[in-house]
Amino acid sequence: MAIVDDLFCSAAFAADGGEGATAIEGLPTDVLALVLGRLDGASLATLGCASAAFRDLAANPATWRALCLALWPSLRDVPSADHKGNYRRLFADAFPFPAASPPPAPPAPAQRLPTRLVSAIDLLHGGACVMSRVVETDAASGWFLGAPFRVDALVQEGFTAPAAPIAPADLSLSWVLIDPDTGRAVNASSRRPVSVDRRWLTGETVARFAVVLGGGVALDATVTCDERLGHVREVSLRIEDGDGGGVSGRDGLAVVAAAMAGTREGRGAEAAARLRYEEFVKGRAARKERKARREGIVDLCCSGVGAAAFLGFLVMLTFR
Repeated sequence: MAIVDDLFCSAAFAADGGEGATAIEGLPTDVLALVLGRLDGASLATLGCASAAFRDLAANPATWRALCLALWPSLRDVPSADHKGNYRRLFADAFPFPAASPPPAPPAPAQRLPTRLVSAIDLLHGGACVMSRVVETDAASGWFLGAPFRVDALVQEGFTAPAAPIAPADLSLSWVLIDPDTGRAVNASSRRPVSVDRRWLTGETVARFAVVLGGGVALDATVTCDERLGHVREVSLRIEDGDGGGVSGRDGLAVVAAAMAGTREGRGAEAAARLRYEEFVKGRAARKERKARREGIVDLCCSGVGAAAFLGFLVMLTFR
């Protein structure tokens, strides 16, 4: 935004009658286009609200395409028809975090669910891209609808960062889900890890990039790293409920469709997403504790009844 601020200063100087100063609107269009091309998406959208001239410049499809491809290199392998070629709308859908909306209603027989999902996945290590991949999922098959919702981007292949072994805490993940039929998209990753868990028995470390949605469900993108070899072994996305269980493909599609059509978070959304995930994990742990306590009480009652029946049987044998 420093370049834009300098331009506004020049405009103000011109308004004060400064000699040789040029109003910002008087700059050549190609110069302004170069300036706008240096902005991030949020700044570009804000500048487009300043005036009608800026609105037209900020709506330039080529500028939004370059911005999206710089942020998500994997989009180069996604046909424009899959997101209707509207990169400005794609950015507005996929860059902000989805808001925690109320739980979606159970899908009615006539309700439309995505029949195909396109995943654009970009994995970075220390700011350098180490994996850029597009995965297409047939969401209309009976197997997908009946099985737990899961999309695999990498399974047991393994790769190492070019410069050094993978450090899970230094990873960042972008996972954009696109519905090709409508062109709508949603961000399914927290970008930075919300948790890093080490599995001591297997020597693996799992970095989670989770986004909590309404209804007590979360989009859980995980990256599994093998510390012994220093490389990534698995990258996958699933939807889990408040008890840590998987959500079926049909219910998961309803969740994704509701998130695509729902509102988006504003500034500070990344920190808010982390707090929501921490609350989600605490709530899950509390529910598991209550469930274990109830099961313990039931087991104790069953043991008491069994012991009483056994003693009664012994007494009956004694006094026969």
